[in-house]
Amino acid sequence: MGYVRGLKCRECGREYPIDPIYVCEFCFGPLEVVYDYKKIKRKLTRKNIEKREKNLWRYRELLPIDGEPQVGLKSGYTPLIKADNLAKELGVSELYIKDDTVAHPTLSFKDRVVAVALTKAKEFGFDTVACASTGNLAHSVSAHGAKAGFQRFVFIPATLEPSKIVASLVYEPNLVAVDGNYDEVNRLCSEIANKYKWAFVNINIRPFYAEGSKTQGFEIIEQLGWKAPDNVVVPCASGSLLTKVWKSFKEFKEIGLLKSLDTKVYGAQASGCSPISTALKQGADVIRPVKPSTIAKSLAIGNPADGFYAIQAIRDTGGYAEDVTDEEIVEGIKLLARTEGVFAETAGGVTLACTKKLIETGKIPRDESTVMCITGNGLKTQEALVGRTASPHHIKPNLASFEEILSKIGYDRS
Repeated sequence: MGYVRGLKCRECGREYPIDPIYVCEFCFGPLEVVYDYKKIKRKLTRKNIEKREKNLWRYRELLPIDGEPQVGLKSGYTPLIKADNLAKELGVSELYIKDDTVAHPTLSFKDRVVAVALTKAKEFGFDTVACASTGNLAHSVSAHGAKAGFQRFVFIPATLEPSKIVASLVYEPNLVAVDGNYDEVNRLCSEIANKYKWAFVNINIRPFYAEGSKTQGFEIIEQLGWKAPDNVVVPCASGSLLTKVWKSFKEFKEIGLLKSLDTKVYGAQASGCSPISTALKQGADVIRPVKPSTIAKSLAIGNPADGFYAIQAIRDTGGYAEDVTDEEIVEGIKLLARTEGVFAETAGGVTLACTKKLIETGKIPRDESTVMCITGNGLKTQEALVGRTASPHHIKPNLASFEEILSKIGYDRS
């Protein structure tokens, strides 16, 4: 369709053709997809978007594919929930949840990026797809890859939660558990990608894969009635999601779908793996890698590939970054479930707990609109809550035993 102009180095600006490459051969900077926005502006109107199916491909002119979508035709367009109960509890006027806990088919935002990556892998002619993952990406590559007919190799840290391992194995990929953390898994995968001609979605296909995250931002704008929120809080692992949500807002402004853009972008991390928030708080430009130690394993990337660009986006918009302890993460999960009936994984607990802290410290004004990006379902990380929830009431099978419970909990029949 001719909307993609090519790839461009984010550091030196050198341009490259549309190929499965991800790093500049001159300065080793990361490559990013470049579009013909003038051409897109003539095609992608609000009216045209609203007539299309409610999936991530409704914004296909701003996604890096050449032909028709081939993977993830039911993915994306998740709910934007107005969280009035939670807003009241946090003392703010307007709060929303971008709820990717219900993303199809594997219940996380990774279905967005994988849909784009595997469509591109088909266009490039690959027959095998692979990834390095902390869990959610493994599920998505396994599921989408199965339906699309790819051979699949999925690499994970061996210490991943058992429920996340099972959630990949059910699709019968070649699952490889590596004795090491995510950064060590990723380094190994880079070596494998150099030797085997596979489509590693977050390595040699990364420039195309990462663009799928923009669809979360596109949907937020559309679902708010074609306007941007005052604030958006995004969990950070590699930092890619935050940078792409911000890129999506700018692109909608560039092509005229958004009249004004004054959004502040905020990053959310776990204190046990917070290289981005730490660097930002210290005013540093260089991110110091850390060894992850947190229950939020999906965010446990100690050397974030897009960390520098995430900090740049946060600073450019006047936002901030926070981090929270494992205890605060659990309380965040429980608070979201109790107030809005949304069960999020540990990354969601990070986002809510950081939002709460940002509000309490005045970084996010209480009278502005805020969107929290909740990226995965709580069924994926139930282990984090074992022993940290209330216990069930055990009774005998008779009415008297039940009414004893009513008395203990102070139930008021009136």
